[in-house]
Amino acid sequence: MYNKRKISIRERLADVNDIIILPGVYDALTAKIAEDVGFETAFQTGYGTSASMLGMPDFGFLNAGETLENAKRIINSVNIPILVDIDTGYGNPLNVWKIVKDLERIGAKGIFLEDQVWPKRCGHMTGKTVIPKEEYILKLHAAIDAREDNEFIIVARTDSLAQFGIEEAIERGKEYKRIGADVIFIEAPKTIDQMELIAKEINAPLLANMIEEGITPNLTADQLRKMGFKMVVFPLSALYSATFAIKQTLQTLKKMGTTKELKNKMITFQEFNDLVNLSAYRKLEKKYSS
Repeated sequence: MYNKRKISIRERLADVNDIIILPGVYDALTAKIAEDVGFETAFQTGYGTSASMLGMPDFGFLNAGETLENAKRIINSVNIPILVDIDTGYGNPLNVWKIVKDLERIGAKGIFLEDQVWPKRCGHMTGKTVIPKEEYILKLHAAIDAREDNEFIIVARTDSLAQFGIEEAIERGKEYKRIGADVIFIEAPKTIDQMELIAKEINAPLLANMIEEGITPNLTADQLRKMGFKMVVFPLSALYSATFAIKQTLQTLKKMGTTKELKNKMITFQEFNDLVNLSAYRKLEKKYSS
């Protein structure tokens, strides 16, 4: 089902038989792992960035500078397109315009822009509120105007379902598509019926968000493709897996004073060196040695 030839995100969105799976990455290492296992694009998660950079929840603590700093490191580490979560754009339409310019300059290939009131919170948390549709549309116009690269994808996200219900969310999705968003993302539908209604009512490439133990039913990429979705993001899978493994390892070390019994759950010294391309840098070192 998935084409191994390197083609653009836009081409893949136009392919009725394809669905783009976006693994969430939160630093250069997770991005390299995603590329190494064969993903053709990835998503810089704001939730994961806040957790990894600040040790804080996705609760509006992250700022534009921190998002850009992390994006630069991630983008420089891989050769696959990276779409970046910019939350609400960190301010007014001018702030949105600037961060899109900055992200294009460092090589990002797209953004997720949402319509929550700032400070925002994770889309699967309670207590969300959204700004008036007209205010978000100004931000969306700013993002579209700032974009220079036609391959730069703008994902318009609405969190209005939680506050106003499915009909308002669908209407916002339709309007954001009319304005010029490339992909529509209605966050946190609670049932398969709601997901099917979204796919039926909105004539646009649609994105689904799969969070383990989240609000939305956790479906496979192929199930979502058949339903009518064109992209699916698994934003927290790597973060939660890594956190589980690290915590287990450190608990064992604290208790036993050794990690020998976990050896078969770890990547080896050589395998890790291969992942970060140590041999290439050794060759480079030799080239420039006297």
